[in-house]
Amino acid sequence: MSRRIVLANIIGVLVIFLLIAAGAYLYIQNKNYVKTDDAVVSADMMPIISPSSGVLKKWNVKEGADVSEKDMVGKVSDGKNDIPITSKMSGKIIKNEARKNQLVQAGQTLGEEADMEHLFIVANIKETELKDVEIGDIVDVKIDGDSDTVFYGTIEEIGYATNSVFSVLPQSSTGNYTKVTQKVAVKISINQPSSKVLPGMNAEVKISL
Repeated sequence: MSRRIVLANIIGVLVIFLLIAAGAYLYIQNKNYVKTDDAVVSADMMPIISPSSGVLKKWNVKEGADVSEKDMVGKVSDGKNDIPITSKMSGKIIKNEARKNQLVQAGQTLGEEADMEHLFIVANIKETELKDVEIGDIVDVKIDGDSDTVFYGTIEEIGYATNSVFSVLPQSSTGNYTKVTQKVAVKISINQPSSKVLPGMNAEVKISL
């Protein structure tokens, strides 16, 4: 009987120790880090636009191709002149929405390009966790498309308004406004992302305070 009591006491002490250790770990994590999985990979993007209505006489756009700013990527004929179509930034073609000899309208999006050399994360941080977050803070980044790798980043920008600032405030049935925790977009650079990392992928971030 005494051996059972001793064993039970040992187990009880171990359980208490584990609970204390878990509590201490959570306290340190909450004190020194801000985490969220409400984050996504993004990039600076620009559409390739048809400058005129007419027939797409020339179209050299292929997904995955690299282009430089002001490169001529095609021509559209309005029946009198061949008007050049140019890229608006240096980047990679990530979407082709047109084909040669297609009828197009002025202002129509024909393709999309993105700056894949400077990918970044947009993380939505709760307003209650934002007070200690500063530009320059170091961030650990995990991305679903390359989940075996931890990337490192730095906070570059903190939004000047919450995501819902232009939305109608939620209201209860009693006519009283319901307080909802708001989120602010934070831009985070990614240091040397792999080729598996693509715009639109989900991410998790841990900001060191």
